[in-house]
Amino acid sequence: MDNIFAVILLATLRMATPLILTTTGAVFSVRAGVSEIGCEGMMIAGAFFGVLGSYLSGNAWVGVLAGVFFGMLFALLHGVLHVIFKVNQTISGMSVNLLAAAIAPLLIKLIWHTNSLTGNVASISSLEQSFLKEIPLIGGFLSQLNLFFYLAILFAVSGWFYIFKTKSGLRMRTVGENPLAASTLGINVIAYKLTGTAICGVLSGLGGVYLSLGQLSQYVDGMTAGRGYMAMVINTFGHYNPIGAIVGSLFFGFFDALQIIFQSSNIPSQFLMMLPYLVTLLVVVFGLKNTRQPAGVGKHHDA
Repeated sequence: MDNIFAVILLATLRMATPLILTTTGAVFSVRAGVSEIGCEGMMIAGAFFGVLGSYLSGNAWVGVLAGVFFGMLFALLHGVLHVIFKVNQTISGMSVNLLAAAIAPLLIKLIWHTNSLTGNVASISSLEQSFLKEIPLIGGFLSQLNLFFYLAILFAVSGWFYIFKTKSGLRMRTVGENPLAASTLGINVIAYKLTGTAICGVLSGLGGVYLSLGQLSQYVDGMTAGRGYMAMVINTFGHYNPIGAIVGSLFFGFFDALQIIFQSSNIPSQFLMMLPYLVTLLVVVFGLKNTRQPAGVGKHHDA
């Protein structure tokens, strides 16, 4: 029984990792007053360009930097369209999602001459044989988790401290609640909005990199599987709080892990595959009724 519990817990933490990263990024975007609807495209960009960077350089860490950079680049496309050119945030966010979903298979075809997946590249291995194994009792368990999990927790906790415990974080929340009032107080609204969006891109891109270079060593078309949209639900579920992002991601990660653990059982595979999305739908219908997003989301400082 203990072994089953350990397997489920390990799988849950692994599946929750990209959700924690992306949802934490989404918190920054929404707190700055910009919708996080483009997270799916940012994850796709991170996952694909991370593999491309690793492929071209032969170094997995260069791939990580490439994935983070392009995640941020796609996020800034969303931010500039919405903040600077006043494009509706739903349109600008979905344009990022569609653009990333189109570019990845096109470049796969041009570079690897396949239809839906790249070749294997250098990847980021887990912390096996690391110093964590020396920790009594839990060292063996902790050493099986990828470096990205610890980064996800670090970024979430740091994000919570910044947003709720610093003067700059207070200004960002003010921008998200009332950009006109923030502008009147002398706060650079555009800078905070673009910064929040860029951070969202960095962390969403890192979430995508985890999928392609942390779990696998290649990009497979569709591998994000809607996790960027799940992050939007988790963000609301967690009340736009990085700590809530951790809790919500673990909840969704648990149901995502079940489909892997029980895929060889007699339970129909189709039901297991739909389970995370079914839970997402139920949370949207029954769990988000009384949650209010910051009042200034989608508003411009000169509105």
